[in-house]
Amino acid sequence: MKVYFVSDGTAITAEVFGQAMLSFFDVAIQQQSVPFLSTLDKAYGFCQQLQQEAANGENTLVFFTISDPAIRSVIEASEGHCYNLFGELLSPIEQALGVKAQPNAQKAHGIKEGIYDGRIDAINYALANDDGASVKNYDAAEIILLGVSRSGKTPTSLYLAMQYGIKAANYPLTEDDFNSVVLPKVLKPHKNKLFGLTIDAQRLHEIRTGRMAETKYASARQCRYELDEVEAIYRQERIPFLNTTRLSVEEISTKIMAEMHLSRNRR
Repeated sequence: MKVYFVSDGTAITAEVFGQAMLSFFDVAIQQQSVPFLSTLDKAYGFCQQLQQEAANGENTLVFFTISDPAIRSVIEASEGHCYNLFGELLSPIEQALGVKAQPNAQKAHGIKEGIYDGRIDAINYALANDDGASVKNYDAAEIILLGVSRSGKTPTSLYLAMQYGIKAANYPLTEDDFNSVVLPKVLKPHKNKLFGLTIDAQRLHEIRTGRMAETKYASARQCRYELDEVEAIYRQERIPFLNTTRLSVEEISTKIMAEMHLSRNRR
């Protein structure tokens, strides 16, 4: 099955909505995004492609978000099974709001300048405060992720920054911290911002082996030791924590947002 995500903008919305729909079906798909389809010429060219695929016996789905009515009509008349992702939603929303929708590609797919600037600031903050590189800016942090090496701190920090505009620092807990059996001094003033990550020992062993095979750092025994110690600190200090083993970075971030009562920054 071939699936297209089509838009006169970035096609991210069409892709997210379309993939959410397809997740209900256990079928193999070949997917492709078609962004910035913003002229009739492009629309006709795309429809010719669909016509050729139909002639070859291919069954094609098209999920689209198109603001221009003329281009939308061309897509809807094509050979594919086409689904206007906004079509069934706009009319009842118009009725509820008492306002007529005024679709505009840039308006629908763009990002407000303030939101963009906020996300860039959050990303820069996450990079500058990654892996305990700098601890002097923790007052500005909205969350500080803790965990052993390779437990998912960095990708989660960056995802929180990019998707939610959250200023997320992360701090690695090491054997020095385990030996003292107390929370590092630099973290104590920010205890209400701390959130721990952990992971199954076998999975951590596999990840570390891929980077530094045949070392103490990657050994199964060392992985078990570090995880036992870090989870003991979480429990002792009553720091909320999450096992990331079977979770995507999207799921990890969403769970953290909910647990820590964080809100997406829209400024």
